[in-house]
Amino acid sequence: MIELKNVSQHYKMGKSIVKALDDVDLDIISGELTALIGPSGSGKSTLLNVTGGLVKPTKGDVRIKDSDITNYSENDMCLFRRDNVGFIFQSFNLNPTLSALENVMMPLIYARVAQNKRKDMATNALKLVGLDDRKDHRPGELSGGQQQRVSIARALVNNPEIVLCDEPTGNLDSETGREILSLITRMNKESKVTFIIVTHDINVANICDRIITLKDGKILKDERK
Repeated sequence: MIELKNVSQHYKMGKSIVKALDDVDLDIISGELTALIGPSGSGKSTLLNVTGGLVKPTKGDVRIKDSDITNYSENDMCLFRRDNVGFIFQSFNLNPTLSALENVMMPLIYARVAQNKRKDMATNALKLVGLDDRKDHRPGELSGGQQQRVSIARALVNNPEIVLCDEPTGNLDSETGREILSLITRMNKESKVTFIIVTHDINVANICDRIITLKDGKILKDERK
């Protein structure tokens, strides 16, 4: 599903070069639930962003579903992400002026889904995450856990094969975090969605099929259960 070959991401800070990723090789199997762990600055989020095409690698190749996305134009990359990749962020990234339903409908507008289909698709996505009764509420009227459920519905509404998660439980209390993880694992098992989760929480990592540990931009350990 995902293949990274000799991927590096270097940043210039003053006169120094920061190696956020340093010659990383990685294969992700379709349907796998993978955790990326490691200390702050180890390269976890950079690896996620490179995988999702949000950042171009300094060198190396990134392939998703047999497509080499390394040198895609920004427009081509946007179209590819729209059709293949969903994102779940720690900060939810919901539009505060829109209802839950309208937030979930946004990717469908970009995907040029017919207007008469958008509402049904967004409603079904909210049903999947148990929030169809809150579809008319704005983010400010929802709890943190409910907002994260909306963001999960938004990530899944286009039926992507890959969902990338950056600390999806980081802003949630422990009980709500467990509910969100249960939802992610259910989506993974039932819909065979490939999830990659960046986390500092070993409890989050332990629910995954595979745990990849990064340090100083390199893969230190790669363990499958």
